[in-house]
Amino acid sequence: MTLRGRTTVRWIVRTLSEICVTVGALIVLFVIYVLFWTGVRADSAMDGEIGKLRHQWSTGQLTAPDAKPAPGDGDGPRPSAPPRRYEPGASFAVMYIPRFGADWAKPVLEGTATDVLKRGLGHYDRTARLGDLGNFSVAGHRRTYGDPFKDFPQLRPGDAVVLTDGTTWFTYRIDNRPYTTLPGDIGVIDPVPRKSGFNGPGRYLTLTTCEPEWGHSHRLIAWAHLDSTQPVAQGRPSALTG
Repeated sequence: MTLRGRTTVRWIVRTLSEICVTVGALIVLFVIYVLFWTGVRADSAMDGEIGKLRHQWSTGQLTAPDAKPAPGDGDGPRPSAPPRRYEPGASFAVMYIPRFGADWAKPVLEGTATDVLKRGLGHYDRTARLGDLGNFSVAGHRRTYGDPFKDFPQLRPGDAVVLTDGTTWFTYRIDNRPYTTLPGDIGVIDPVPRKSGFNGPGRYLTLTTCEPEWGHSHRLIAWAHLDSTQPVAQGRPSALTG
């Protein structure tokens, strides 16, 4: 090989090496962004939403114009006007799941758009309001943006899912281990979800997230029923203090 040929080969090798190093650095930076920075920003955003809600509640501002304590489980279905909807993109409740840790608390916002789920959990806007007859359904990221539902597979029957809208505590109880289905299975958020084991109308909760942990080819589903309610003025429910 001539000197010119050897020089050309060295240039090509050096160029490819530099490209590989650059691509590797970009991949590392992207992983840091996905694993760390999106979490930092999401945690800050969720803390901000919870702080805003607590301020509103402390000053007597309800998060929905017709918010009121839900009737007890013993009350049967009753005719009513169509439910008022929450303000799109706005937070209206805080969710606690003791199974995920004593400090686990996330805001619930109206809608499931990408920008909404970066700030907390999202309420499927076509499903029931919190505590109402029907199926109050909520989505959350499994990974990235604060990893709110990272430990979703740990949910077990009997686990408490507690929410408050500033006037009432709502304690739901998980009825099943997480169920795996496809993204197109929208029946999981029906008023009486198929395959949930519920036999008729009731006050239900559906939680949804992605499966597998770092993918989105499937969905994990957990169903719960409303177990009890109590006014905020009576203090925190036993599911959070016990």
